[in-house]
Amino acid sequence: MKAIRIFGCLLLFMATGCLMAQSGSINGQVRNTTGDPLEFVTVGIAGSSGGDVTDAEGRFAIQNLNAGRYNLIFSSMGYETQNRMVSLASDGQASLDVVLSEGLFGLQTIEITGRRETSYDNKETFSATKTASLIKNVPSTINFVTKELMLDQVAFTVNDVVKNVAGVNQFSFYNDISIRGFRVQGQQNSGTLLNGMRTFTSFWKPQLVPHIERVEVIKGPASALFGNASPGGAINRVTKKPLAESRKSISTSVGSFNTLRTLADFTGTMTEDKKLLYRLNLGFENSDGFRDLQFSRNLVIAPSFAFLPSDNTSLNFDIVYQDSKGRLDRGQAAFGNRDLYSTPITTSLSAVNDYLDETTINATLSLRHQFSERISFNSTYQLSSYNEDLLEHRTSNRFASLGDGSFDESKVAMRVFIRKRSWNNNSINNYLNIDFDAGSIKNTLLIGHDYFRQEQLPGGSQLEARSYLLQNGTATNVYNPANAVNYVLDDAGNPVTNVDHFDLSSPIGNGMRDMSKYIYNQVTYNQFMQESHGLYLQNQSEIGPLKILLGLRQEYFTDYLNYNSPGEEIVDQQALLPRVGLVYSLLPNTNLYGTWVQGYQPQTAAAFINPEAGGPFDPLTSEMVEIGAKSEWFNKRLSATLSVYQIIERGGLYNANDPNNPERLEQIGEEQSRGIEMNLSGNILPNWSIVAGYAFNDAKITASDIEGIIGRQKPNAPRNTANFWTKYIFESGAFKDLGIGLGYNHVSDRFGSIVSATEPDIFPSYGIFDTALYYKLSKVQFQINVNNLFNETYWVGGYDVIRAFPGSPRNIMTTVSYTF
Repeated sequence: MKAIRIFGCLLLFMATGCLMAQSGSINGQVRNTTGDPLEFVTVGIAGSSGGDVTDAEGRFAIQNLNAGRYNLIFSSMGYETQNRMVSLASDGQASLDVVLSEGLFGLQTIEITGRRETSYDNKETFSATKTASLIKNVPSTINFVTKELMLDQVAFTVNDVVKNVAGVNQFSFYNDISIRGFRVQGQQNSGTLLNGMRTFTSFWKPQLVPHIERVEVIKGPASALFGNASPGGAINRVTKKPLAESRKSISTSVGSFNTLRTLADFTGTMTEDKKLLYRLNLGFENSDGFRDLQFSRNLVIAPSFAFLPSDNTSLNFDIVYQDSKGRLDRGQAAFGNRDLYSTPITTSLSAVNDYLDETTINATLSLRHQFSERISFNSTYQLSSYNEDLLEHRTSNRFASLGDGSFDESKVAMRVFIRKRSWNNNSINNYLNIDFDAGSIKNTLLIGHDYFRQEQLPGGSQLEARSYLLQNGTATNVYNPANAVNYVLDDAGNPVTNVDHFDLSSPIGNGMRDMSKYIYNQVTYNQFMQESHGLYLQNQSEIGPLKILLGLRQEYFTDYLNYNSPGEEIVDQQALLPRVGLVYSLLPNTNLYGTWVQGYQPQTAAAFINPEAGGPFDPLTSEMVEIGAKSEWFNKRLSATLSVYQIIERGGLYNANDPNNPERLEQIGEEQSRGIEMNLSGNILPNWSIVAGYAFNDAKITASDIEGIIGRQKPNAPRNTANFWTKYIFESGAFKDLGIGLGYNHVSDRFGSIVSATEPDIFPSYGIFDTALYYKLSKVQFQINVNNLFNETYWVGGYDVIRAFPGSPRNIMTTVSYTF
């Protein structure tokens, strides 16, 4: 027993000695060159797993240190890494202040770990040049919406957030966006990116954002890097990546239209040495929406892992699983007097037994290896799969036909689609970044190759019940009175319907339809495969205040129609795509830039949602010239961009207005978009955030064989758009921790389809006010958002009065968020 007491005393003495020996600490503050504190700077100790991360005031503290000398490493994305030696005496404390300089050395060459900024501003981009670049040094317009703005506006889809970007607006309800007057659509890979990789998405459903760090809009044709690219630009969704510090948050929103949303975001380290990081994002939505019979049931599960085995090697694995259920909403139909206000904006043409089920899986694997301080290798592989299961009652894009060739404009001709389709996409991108000096000229050389393959899997097929019965036992969507003898006619001489018309004056139009009586035509989507290879070079040179970007891509595109069948047809195309850009640092906070780039977008029958569209068609070609200025204000908290541009596109597709095939498309000779854009984003004060923009865009047809459309404004291409959102948090006084948000969005009037009628339908201009209140109590934030405050009736876009897409009436969302 005495030996045990002696041994216990010895252990206590040793433990006390260790605690006394490790009673030292190092603390301090980290700021940028303008004196602002820097949050989330990693402060590490060389040769040790110890360290800290700076708080909102830029302060750090490393406790329980032995006496000795320590090499502290200060690192943060977008800043030069700095080493500082600190001597610590026995039982002593050391304090130091550190200033980090802005630079590219601290940037990842590929986005492996997460963005540390926590404001509406974003300083870096990876996708626009495939190198780690400060946005102000890139010779093109790059706009973005950060997750902080998305949360403040309770945004859930990309369609919810594009209103914050000048020159960008919805074309329809769908995953269908107009950028500078040119469409970017789902189920095509010409303008939709995920982590900088071309990917496959739904056309029918807007893309979800609970797992998204930021939405980037890269303006203009980015073909020199991505090959197939829309002339107006590309929308890049950047997923949330793991962080080396623990952050956890849960939020729940409830509100109008029986809406319930729950979001969760967890990130941190999985090992003590911080070499394995994780992030898990979850999102769930259950909403009926404001439209009759429409609903959304969305689930997002998005885990991400980063493995950092050494300072030179890093690996990220990213999975996004999305399951969406609802009905396909073809829009509001108005009476034939062309008055959009003649029917309620809630009117949809769906039947209660309709459905749309979609499943999307994206898996991305990214590797970065730094061979030396000047040479790095990056490789990214992405697998994307999409499944569509659809039953819909929809329009035949015209009013009900009468026997004499006229129309009953109180009724809409209907048809039915039952469809199943699946796609797989494989994409791989490998490139080298090489930094070298040629005398006094600094260069960053990019050498890369990418491969993209899209395949529609076997079994894709559709049953279509068309509008009118024919004497031969089949059905058709178009009634031609000159051939009335071929149709089944009623006693009044009107064509007999296969699918009953939708009566706009009837209150029971959305009831269950008896589908057992329909006569169906079968359409089989022949298996197809598209693949493209691209070899690209890019060099960024820095000569004093001048930066020069030169890029060149050789694109090889192959389309296999009727793939793996006796009738297989191969379509080959090639394109050489140049890019030139200049950036000149006029002042320390202001850069001028100019760019010229050519674009390319293949068009074949297999690329279209509708098999009756026709084709194959010649590829789209485009060219853009843009000049502008980028500036930073209020100690670099606020970023501003001004740009002037001209885009010319040749070969665009529009409805051919064919009375025997309403779906047929034809190519238009030339389209031109000219405009000016202004954007602001960031903070005026640390507690005062703002996003604002204005765009004037003159997008019109300049050459065409179609009579009467030259000089017309392009469909859903408003001449004027403006956006504004600001949030102010009171930091003291009676309103301490209370926040106010206020927003406004304006879109001028737009044409519908310009060739489907002698005089296109016009969708009127609108201006929508949104507001919000925030209150934070410790780790809990309460939030109330009121959208469309004055309950204005408006339309976000549309084709005509049979397919108009109204915006949401006034709605309220209440949110409770907990951060821990």
